[in-house]
Amino acid sequence: MKPLARYASLNGYVELCRSLGLEPAPLLRAAGLDPSGLGLQDRWIPAAAIARLLEQSADGSGYADFGVRLAERRQFSNLGPLSLVVREEPDVRSALRVLTRYEHTYNEALRTRMSERGGLVTLRIELDVGEATDVRQSVELAVGVLHRLLRGFLGGGWKPLAVCFPHPAPADAATHRRLFGPAMNFDHEFAGIVLEAGDLNAPNKMSDPLLRPYTQQLLESWEPSDDVTIVSRVRELIELLLPTGRCSVEQVARSLGVDRRTVHRRLTESGESFSTVLDATRTELAERMVANPRLNLTEIADMLAFSAPSNFSRWFRGRFGVSPSQWRAERAELRP
Repeated sequence: MKPLARYASLNGYVELCRSLGLEPAPLLRAAGLDPSGLGLQDRWIPAAAIARLLEQSADGSGYADFGVRLAERRQFSNLGPLSLVVREEPDVRSALRVLTRYEHTYNEALRTRMSERGGLVTLRIELDVGEATDVRQSVELAVGVLHRLLRGFLGGGWKPLAVCFPHPAPADAATHRRLFGPAMNFDHEFAGIVLEAGDLNAPNKMSDPLLRPYTQQLLESWEPSDDVTIVSRVRELIELLLPTGRCSVEQVARSLGVDRRTVHRRLTESGESFSTVLDATRTELAERMVANPRLNLTEIADMLAFSAPSNFSRWFRGRFGVSPSQWRAERAELRP
């Protein structure tokens, strides 16, 4: 199945677009993404859609260093729960091992491989979004984020021995020099960072030994489960596709890079079907949306892919026993 990444991969995207004179919402929609999803950092979306978005944003803004500029805006906390675990590792080497082992918890398309030889450590970044599309900006974003993480551990004065990219240099590399320093290699055989092995022995000053047992328990809960993965992937894609009016098992299968029979089989193996996941997801979204007084019921019916508000009302009454307007009024009375 095609790899997914979390919306958190786009932290800082809206602000960067506006600083460069771009309107982010049309670009997001053109890439098949829901602008409102940026507020749901843990929602999974196709990694290929993120790659297309970054390339279109670079083209639209005229800034070939768009991915690097976005990396400059990233924070340690953008890793989500993983940042809590990495922060409590005793040294930089251990923190990197955890980061590379569990990077699938926020980006399934990304692989960071660490090798050590002759006193040098090479961190290679590989990106596979599951389809043939340009990933230059995504690669530069990934390298930039890794570089910022290392500087967070090793201090602002730390400099790598080399920062490598497999593509040609941009016409203006000023942003790259500002972030990475002068030791850049373009048209290189791999993307990544080379540093001295001794740097990884530096103690992690943020670590608290008393908290480490708790973060280790958190790590154990992240071991992948195929059943959970397929259901959660389908649910995330349903949430993404419902507002577009293109939510079908065929479209979900295409987004996952498999055929519809595979989706049905994998869901059946986990005790679900496409219709049960669709209905459960729609019910959860309806409850959340109707509770929001800023959304009118016609908008909600449209976002949940009902052909008419009356169809939505009948469906809602069948699930909740009352009409959407009655349900909203009852919740308003309970609200302090």
